[in-house]
Amino acid sequence: MTANPAPADSDNFTRPTTAYWQAMLPADLRGCEDGVRLAPPFRFGYPARLPDGRHLVLPVRKVAGANGHAVASLIANQASFEVVRVLAGFMADLARPLGCEVIVGLPTLGMVFAPLVAEALGHPRYVPLGYSRKFWYDEGLSASVRSLTTPDQAKRVYLDPNQLPLVMGRRVAVVDDAVSTGGTLAAVIDLLERLNVQVAGVVVAMRQGQAWRQHLGPARAALVAGVFDSPRLILRDDGWWPE
Repeated sequence: MTANPAPADSDNFTRPTTAYWQAMLPADLRGCEDGVRLAPPFRFGYPARLPDGRHLVLPVRKVAGANGHAVASLIANQASFEVVRVLAGFMADLARPLGCEVIVGLPTLGMVFAPLVAEALGHPRYVPLGYSRKFWYDEGLSASVRSLTTPDQAKRVYLDPNQLPLVMGRRVAVVDDAVSTGGTLAAVIDLLERLNVQVAGVVVAMRQGQAWRQHLGPARAALVAGVFDSPRLILRDDGWWPE
């Protein structure tokens, strides 16, 4: 089906996200808010299908600086405890075959899931990276990153030097909430590999779009496992369509 593109400044089919990320819904979306549907055109929300057949409806959010384009959004620290626990359980299932010795959690939203994944795997702790530079940090244990949600803000991700012995020479799984452009993930893998860390795999709740595959390249893209996939979206006069 084709449709004429909506005006570039149209604000159709988006709404506040307050009620999103709070519950899992059945396969037929019973109990879902009006306007959300299983097939395009999507309106207001995108139904991400989970491994057990249920859905998590994600709000449609426009991409900054890209009129008429949007993504299905997951803000993990605004999600209900139930949703976080369910997603973390699926992520642990994906991480278990990797045989990793350590879970490395990425800031900020990856650290919603990383401790739960580590605990489910029987690990006593996990290793968090961070954006806040403490005075004892070493710039050599950091990498410059940029994300889809903060495209104009270059920042650095740091490993606390006190945590270095926990990962150096070890087999690790990297946990984050989502992969989108792949920029942050590529920088983190580069950092870890410089530190003689073996990245066995990357586990995320959401794989968003396809741009990350090109950024990471085939070998690194193959490391990334996700609970669900969501497309980038383009606005037409009847709603949002996969790009």
